[in-house]
Amino acid sequence: MAIARLARQAKRPHGFCVKMTAVAIMGFCFIFVWSMFSSSSNSATTQRESFDDIAEPVAGNTRVSRPHTRSREREREKHEPVRVDEKQNGESDLELKKDEKKINGSVSLAVTEHESRRKDKKEEASLQRKEKDDGTKKLPNEREKDNQGQEESGDEEPGKEEEEGEVVDGKEEANDGENTEGNDYIQGDGDLIQNVDQESVEKVEHESAGSKSTGKKRKIKGPVFDPNAHYSWRLCSTRSKHNYMPCIDIESGTGRLQSYRHTERSCPKTPPMCLVPLPHEGYGTPVHWPESKLKVLYSNVAHPKLAAFIKKNSWLAQSGEYLTFPQNQTEFKGGVQHYLDSIEEMVPDIEWGKNIRVVLDIGCTDSSFAASLLDKEVLTLSLGLKDDLVDLAQVALERGFPTIVSPFWSRRLHFPSGVFDAIHCSGCSIHWHSNGGKLLLEMNRILRPSGYFILSTKHDNIEEEEAMTSLTASVCWNVLAHKTDEVGEVGVKIYQKPESNDIYELRRHKNPPLCKENENPDAAWYVPMKTCVHPVPSAIEQHGTEWPEEWPRRLETYPDWMNNKEKLIADTSHWKAIVEKSYLTGMGIDWSNIRNIMDMKAINGGFAAALAQHKVWVMNVVPVHAPDTLPIIYDRGLVGVYHDWCESFGTYPRSYDLLHADHLFSRLKNRCRQPASIVVEMDRILRPGGWAVIRDKVEILDPLEGILRSLHWEIRMTYAQDREGILCAQKNTWRP
Repeated sequence: MAIARLARQAKRPHGFCVKMTAVAIMGFCFIFVWSMFSSSSNSATTQRESFDDIAEPVAGNTRVSRPHTRSREREREKHEPVRVDEKQNGESDLELKKDEKKINGSVSLAVTEHESRRKDKKEEASLQRKEKDDGTKKLPNEREKDNQGQEESGDEEPGKEEEEGEVVDGKEEANDGENTEGNDYIQGDGDLIQNVDQESVEKVEHESAGSKSTGKKRKIKGPVFDPNAHYSWRLCSTRSKHNYMPCIDIESGTGRLQSYRHTERSCPKTPPMCLVPLPHEGYGTPVHWPESKLKVLYSNVAHPKLAAFIKKNSWLAQSGEYLTFPQNQTEFKGGVQHYLDSIEEMVPDIEWGKNIRVVLDIGCTDSSFAASLLDKEVLTLSLGLKDDLVDLAQVALERGFPTIVSPFWSRRLHFPSGVFDAIHCSGCSIHWHSNGGKLLLEMNRILRPSGYFILSTKHDNIEEEEAMTSLTASVCWNVLAHKTDEVGEVGVKIYQKPESNDIYELRRHKNPPLCKENENPDAAWYVPMKTCVHPVPSAIEQHGTEWPEEWPRRLETYPDWMNNKEKLIADTSHWKAIVEKSYLTGMGIDWSNIRNIMDMKAINGGFAAALAQHKVWVMNVVPVHAPDTLPIIYDRGLVGVYHDWCESFGTYPRSYDLLHADHLFSRLKNRCRQPASIVVEMDRILRPGGWAVIRDKVEILDPLEGILRSLHWEIRMTYAQDREGILCAQKNTWRP
């Protein structure tokens, strides 16, 4: 009767209002019923006290899923008290349920991101222009994410919270005609198959449509990974196969396109979610350090062009299953030791291992240069260029030497300014004077004031020699020595960068000009090289105003420009205790197999400093959304790079023996389109049998453990206390 009466009234002029009233009443009834049956949404997730209920890794042919994840959360919710603050804020049960759906990881992020991408880009571009005018460095979306991360991580270790919230990528400086976002790049072959409940997807789509209609940007909070997602994987089917580097290798091309690698760093639009296969010839356990200085397994670095390269060069040879490096055979005639001694004789102030600690070697051919300097306590970072088709950078990594791979054409290298004590280039065939001298100006940017640029060539070209002389004079580099070594048959020229700005004022021609004051010399992530000279730091609070102490005092000596030295000292002691009492003895890691280590979220280099006396080296990675602490790391005599973990790292697959991530994932909330791609990248760069030590919040480690199991990693140790935990996992030596 009532329904019929409402229908008759609907035909009247005011029937529309009656309809809406009926719909509202039914909606309120639905909300009431929903809230009665969903009280669990008010429960907070408890700390995971035990890991005994975790099953053993499944067989390689089994599709791994995590159906028990949801049941675990329900068990925890039954025993957890209601959040008082949420009740005080007046949030209804329905709103809490919606928030829970929103925060469930990458699925909601992936659904909503494409709808707001164009609007966000317009807002970001306008705000970038405003920030560029007042000299700030932070992008608007970075500030919002970092502030959100600070609100959510108040329970982290002391000293961690203050370290976050600053950006060093400097993308606002790159908008001068170059594409800095990588949106035109080729998409990778690999895909991740995610099986998510259709109901959850529909809920997310409905919520995202609602947020779009209201014109408000939906604020997403919650775990990095979707706890309801199930993962299955396939091997990458790429042209470079087992040597796949997603942001460097071109993975598509038809017809006559024969290009193998990008001239610039170019990442796929969608992060590759496939697993890099092992070499077809078989992959063996790497030769342990220090034996790896003399030989490596040939099958681990086999490359189609490597065999032809071996026949042309005597400093490496194939002997059975090994690739060997005879000590008396190098690319330097007379031996690399003679070469190093002659440099020190030419410039006595170059005291290898004391005054000179951190060296950048441009080009990666004969890694005996890095090997010999290592014996002198010099840490050499080799830069493998994009046109290294023989993959000699991979050979250097297999031998156990610090190496990265990066294009070197029009964008800055991912280093801060004024950090390298010396830069070496031996026969690297780089035309330093081309393109307005930008490449040499980039060397000037990253070279420490009073630092040395060592250039050696076998054949002098008169035109290039004149151009180089003119260019180095224009940047006021002083020629300290120029000598032709009769034994080595190479011409060696050693330049020195000015230690102050006075000499720049004496130039007759102000070309190249000094960079503008608002030009950040440390901004290096997707920032184009500029045809200008960065002034030498002069203020006491700027890094580079003084030369660091001699090694090894340099490791624990903090110059005046470093703020809060007490905090740095405490951080060093903190990591020293953790490494000695936990990492070295309590995790079951065989450290005799560990040589190449990466700290995926280094702050002040405390983790690397704690391992300085061991036979390892550490690549310190400072994320672009974190404070710029990389100059501190270099001043301590260590090496590192900037990086955004939403993209692939510039190295070969199977490069590292151990990966260390301290609260990395909790700081990547809402940054990456597919957070699981970071785990896939870890799988790519970690050697079979390698280890990963991850420290983070328990609510992050729980789903992360499921992803690692789906990759057939073995979980060796888990520990949780006060909502914080440690997960130690080992990558299997086989690939399903």
